[in-house]
Amino acid sequence: MTREQKIYKVTLVGSAGNVALLTFKFVAGFLGHSAAMMADAVHSLSDFMTDIIVLLFVRVSAKPQDESHDYGHGKYETLASFFVGLALVAAATGIIVSGSVKFASWLRGEQLPAPGRLALWAALLSIVVKELLYRYTVHEGKKLESDAVVANAWHHRSDALSSIGAAIGIGGAILLGDRWTVLDPLASIVVGALLVKVAVDLLKGSMNELTESSLSADTEKEIEDIIKACPDVCEPHNIRTRKIGNRIAIEAHIRMDGDTPLRVAHDRATDIEHRLKARFGKQTHVTLHMEPTKCE
Repeated sequence: MTREQKIYKVTLVGSAGNVALLTFKFVAGFLGHSAAMMADAVHSLSDFMTDIIVLLFVRVSAKPQDESHDYGHGKYETLASFFVGLALVAAATGIIVSGSVKFASWLRGEQLPAPGRLALWAALLSIVVKELLYRYTVHEGKKLESDAVVANAWHHRSDALSSIGAAIGIGGAILLGDRWTVLDPLASIVVGALLVKVAVDLLKGSMNELTESSLSADTEKEIEDIIKACPDVCEPHNIRTRKIGNRIAIEAHIRMDGDTPLRVAHDRATDIEHRLKARFGKQTHVTLHMEPTKCE
């Protein structure tokens, strides 16, 4: 099974769970008169939409390099992660606005309908299912080195968190009586705020990649150490790094003895390239510039 097919499998499993849950949540929210559950249902709908985004973009990102994309199409996967973050922001905004409107109505003295027990059961079921989907998806996403799949996993986790908030609000409204029905929309506002935090983190990571942000200082230090470990080379400098989807690109200037035969210099560069690919993946882009000097 190819990497692309594995990503499809993971995403389709999540999609099946999302479709089942969002249907149940909408029914439970409508019949149970629960704003928190309807907000949770909207979140599950956004999960399903992001599943589709991931499926579409990962298919494009798996295409090999061509005349118009010398470094392949990996950035499309990063773009998918970015759109997942935007979808999460949109869902969170809608949830906060809806909850705020109901809370304002309560402040004006309007009696909010008490949520039903069906909505509570839907929230509890969602917590279990979405947490299981999160653990499965994030494990597979890290194994496949796919930021888009990992981002989608956080959509599952954020849905589980929103269901916890919904369960607390719905349960409190049911157990404490009509005076506390305001807990239901308040729970939906808290859920929305949690989702905004998750979305901002996803967008920040995607924007860093899309704007050619360098890898971490620790990673660049590791690259430098790998180069230094090769014989006959010294003083690696001008190290530049970036991510391209699930791959990375490394550029570096390396000094060698100016009297070194061209064939030997080529062999040393090839050795460095193999060592870097062994550490960071066989599809790592490595560009080395050799400079003559006297290495001690």
